[in-house]
Amino acid sequence: MSEEPETSSRRGGGVTPDSLLHSGAEGEFTAEDLVLASGRDVNPKNLAWAERRMAEKGRAALDELLP
Repeated sequence: MSEEPETSSRRGGGVTPDSLLHSGAEGEFTAEDLVLASGRDVNPKNLAWAERRMAEKGRAALDELLP
């Protein structure tokens, strides 16, 4: 069986290697990122919600939403 490089993209429904999967939570994130991760629309009300959640929970706010 031949192995493909991890950087190649396969359109046939292949499996993405674990080394390429990441949530992005290990870096900086914005209120907009938190809103999108929650599945909500980006609007002033939801951005305010995200900013409050980020102030309360910090990085955990995003970690809780991502698998």
